[in-house]
Amino acid sequence: MFYWLGSALETVWGPFRLLSSHFFLGGLGFVMSGLFTWKYLPRLAEKYCPRDRGRAHAVEAAKSQGKPTGAGIVFIPLFLLIQLLVLPLSWEVLGILFLTLAACVFGFLDDNASDAWGEYIKGAIDLVIGVAAALLICQLNPVEIWLPFTKKGLSLDPLIYVPLAVVWIWVAINATNCTDGVDGLSGTLSSMAFLSLGGLLYFVLGHVEMSSYLLVPHYNDGATYGILALSMAGTLAGYLWHNAHPSSLLMGDAGSRAMGFLLGVLVLKCGNPFLGLIVAGVLLVNGGTGLVKVALLRFFKISIFKDIRFPLHDHVRKNMNWSTPQVLVRFSLIQLSLTLTLMVLLLKLR
Repeated sequence: MFYWLGSALETVWGPFRLLSSHFFLGGLGFVMSGLFTWKYLPRLAEKYCPRDRGRAHAVEAAKSQGKPTGAGIVFIPLFLLIQLLVLPLSWEVLGILFLTLAACVFGFLDDNASDAWGEYIKGAIDLVIGVAAALLICQLNPVEIWLPFTKKGLSLDPLIYVPLAVVWIWVAINATNCTDGVDGLSGTLSSMAFLSLGGLLYFVLGHVEMSSYLLVPHYNDGATYGILALSMAGTLAGYLWHNAHPSSLLMGDAGSRAMGFLLGVLVLKCGNPFLGLIVAGVLLVNGGTGLVKVALLRFFKISIFKDIRFPLHDHVRKNMNWSTPQVLVRFSLIQLSLTLTLMVLLLKLR
C-alpha cells in the first residue's frame, strides 16, 4: 500500500517519494515488524496461545512446561499485515503470503491439539504447501538457476524444477521445526538467514549494476523479496526479546513451520539452491540430519549415527554438557563464519 501511495502522492509533496523507495520500505518493514511483535506478542500469546506440555524425548523439556506456545499464531499474522503495507504487491507475492499464513495456521492447530498430529499428516500438509509455492514461483515456465564457480547457468524444465523445489521447501520447513528446542536458537539462526537473504536479494540480485558486476542474474522482484526477508528478520528480533534464555514464550509449530516455509521460498527466489547451505547450514544440519536418520531407519531399516542424539542441539547439551547459552552462541558463531566465508566465495569465484 505504501509503495502505491508514494508513487501517487510524490507530485503533491516531494518527501512522499520515500514511500516508493525499496530501501526505505525495507527499513520500515524491519522496524515496524520488530516493534509491533515486541509490543503485542506477550499479551496476545498469554491470552490466545496454549501451554507447552513438554516433550519426553527432549533435553530440559520440563523447563518449557507451562509456557505459552504456538506464539507464531501472533507474530506471523502481525508480520503479514505489515507486508500488506510495505511490499509492492503482486499476485505471486500475495500467494506466498497466503501460503505462509497457511503453514502458520496448520502449525498452530497442531500446537493446540490435545493429541499431536502424526508425522505423516504434517508431512502431507507441508508437501501440498510446497507444491503450491513451487508452482507460484515457476508458473510452469523453465527456471534459470545460477551455480557456484561458473558464469554459466542452468535452465530447468518445470517438470524437474517443481519436484526439486518441493523437496527443498519440505526440508526447510521440517529442519526449522526440529531446531525449535532451545531458547532463542531457531529464531536466531533463522533471523541470520533472513538478514543474509534480504541483503543478497536487495543489494545484489535486485540491483542492476551490482548483479552485472558480480555476473549473477538480476531479478526485477529481487528488492521486493528483500523487503520481505528483512521484515521477517525484524519480526524475529521482536520475538527473540521474549524468547531469550530463559524464555517466557515459545514459537511452536505455528512459528517454526511458517519460518521454514518462507526460508525455503526466499532461497528459491535467489535462484541458487546452494544458498540454503550458506545462509542456514547450521539450522539444516541441526534439524535435517535427524530427518535423514529417521527416514533411513523407518523405510530402509538402516541405522546410522547410533551414538548421536538428534536434533544435534540435544546431543551437545546431553552428551557434551553444553549449557543453553553455549549452544546458542556457538551455533550462531559457526553459522556466521560459514555465511561470511562461503558468501564471498559464491559471489567472487565465478
